[in-house]
Amino acid sequence: MSGVAGGWQRFLPLKPNGSAVAKAENLAQMSGLSSDLDREVANLSHGQRRQLEIGMALAENPKMLLLDEPAAGLSPSERPRLAELLLSLPKDITIVLIEHDMDIALRTSDSVSVLHNGRLLAEGSPENIMSNEAVHNVYMGGAHGH
Repeated sequence: MSGVAGGWQRFLPLKPNGSAVAKAENLAQMSGLSSDLDREVANLSHGQRRQLEIGMALAENPKMLLLDEPAAGLSPSERPRLAELLLSLPKDITIVLIEHDMDIALRTSDSVSVLHNGRLLAEGSPENIMSNEAVHNVYMGGAHGH
């Protein structure tokens, strides 16, 4: 534990107290970064930086998170971790997710709104969206053009 506290002392402007360290450790656990507490942000992967951003957003106990394409730039191996993180967030936080990765959007959402050319194409549960013919035509190979 002394290694963790020593790591935090390098980055926090004030000497950390037990509750500040405990909160940071809890947020690191929630965002999947517990094993990276002593690493500098510059040494984190792109996916880990996304996890850190979500952890930082959780620090103020928000009622709502707006996530704009959190999967953008993630490798195929990082995407499942993002989905797991989104699914593990407290259920009392409303999450508005703007995402082009249909797998992540459908896997992590209770309600989905699909836009095409700036207009609402379909709205419903992930299951309804997956079976929606208009969505299938536009996003899964039926329609041409954007």
